[in-house]
Amino acid sequence: MVGPGAKSDGMGMLAPEVLARIHRLELLVRGVVEGFLAGRHKSPYKGFSVEFAEHREYAPGDDLRDMDWRAYGKSDRYYVKQYIEETNLRAMILVDASRSMKYRGDLAAKADGRMLNKFEYARLLAASLAHLTIHQQDAAGLATFDTGIRSYIPPRSRPSHLRVLLGDLCDARCGQETAIAPILHDIAERSRRRGLMVLISDLMDDPEEILQALHHFRHRKHEVIVLHVMAEEELTFPFEQQSEFRDLERSSHLAQVSPRAIRAEYLDEVRRHVEKIEQGCGRMKADYVGLSTRYDFDEALSRYLARRK
Repeated sequence: MVGPGAKSDGMGMLAPEVLARIHRLELLVRGVVEGFLAGRHKSPYKGFSVEFAEHREYAPGDDLRDMDWRAYGKSDRYYVKQYIEETNLRAMILVDASRSMKYRGDLAAKADGRMLNKFEYARLLAASLAHLTIHQQDAAGLATFDTGIRSYIPPRSRPSHLRVLLGDLCDARCGQETAIAPILHDIAERSRRRGLMVLISDLMDDPEEILQALHHFRHRKHEVIVLHVMAEEELTFPFEQQSEFRDLERSSHLAQVSPRAIRAEYLDEVRRHVEKIEQGCGRMKADYVGLSTRYDFDEALSRYLARRK
């Protein structure tokens, strides 16, 4: 039980049977980092291992055991110690927490006996990737966002860091409207060291702006994976009866429509949107993975990692 104001540690997010399947993916997920790490070896990059390198300012999510209290006493500012690390990979997992991610269709997969909305599905994908990355002794970080960055936890590789990431995911909630591109540009500027960027979103924003922001990651030599999460109803539009449709991000926007009258135009618009992003990702050699919440998240992730290997 988590008391008022307390943060969950999130360790119960992934069911034991899901963890058992994820553990078997360890060798497969190493295919994701190919080109960054070929065996564990000393790197010129700074991390958190044995040999001291320099100081940097404290950021939320840093381990307090690395705080340099002597430096604080001299400068009245918080600094942590950085060390030479033993790995090349830093994976940053970016989770869309905008209001449109709250949509839950009637065809969604279940977890813990209840149907998942897009955000819950995305959280479980992010939790699985964080678990895999840290389990293989690489560093994982997390950012959740809507119109702004809601939380930002820098990548770390310590086993205890997984609890920090899962706790943040467990406590995260959907917020405001979507503003994907500015967020990605912001994170690209923060992430100066080459790594792996995993975007998990329904991509309900301007595709050209999203692609330009993804180019920013590629320009900085990051590898990019886009996990495009949509509800099955958004992909197939199976509605039949005259219905009232509401914009989840602008709740005052309501429309009474006949699904049959707009189905063809709607599906064509969705197809163009998806194709534009998928083709743009292909041109910049970023992985694009379309996911429907109708299918179990761990099975979908397993299929993707098997293909990538």
